[in-house]
Amino acid sequence: MDKGLPERGKGLKKKEKSDIQPPTPKAGDLVLLCANAALERKAGNLIILKVRELSSFTDYFIICSGTSDRQVRAIAEHIEERLKKDGVLPLGVEGRQGGNWILMDYGDVILHIFFEATREFYEIERLWAEAPVLAVPDSVQKIEDLGEELA
Repeated sequence: MDKGLPERGKGLKKKEKSDIQPPTPKAGDLVLLCANAALERKAGNLIILKVRELSSFTDYFIICSGTSDRQVRAIAEHIEERLKKDGVLPLGVEGRQGGNWILMDYGDVILHIFFEATREFYEIERLWAEAPVLAVPDSVQKIEDLGEELA
């Protein structure tokens, strides 16, 4: 037997079902998953910004609001749970404890979930004013597609 090699059948781990990761959704599909999960928890004033041409670190921003810190946290928790069912985990989540501004980083999609007053104060939409935008009316319960400009 060669030195440094494990004995036959030992030292090699067989891939289990839990080790196999599902493919990551494309950016357009991921942004729809995130936005629709936010809408399921009644996120308000939801907008999607396509920043692919303006940013080197992400393709889309989703910005939405909750009417209380409890709702802001509930929106974030639901998004995380919903995407986890599809095997998609965030790269990072910031601000979860405070509930005024939660940032969720999914790589191609970054979500900003604000308490309404905090969103009005920071006005981060202004920073990306050149980006194509899809403003979702509060009456909409589900987004079916992004349209040509945002796809």
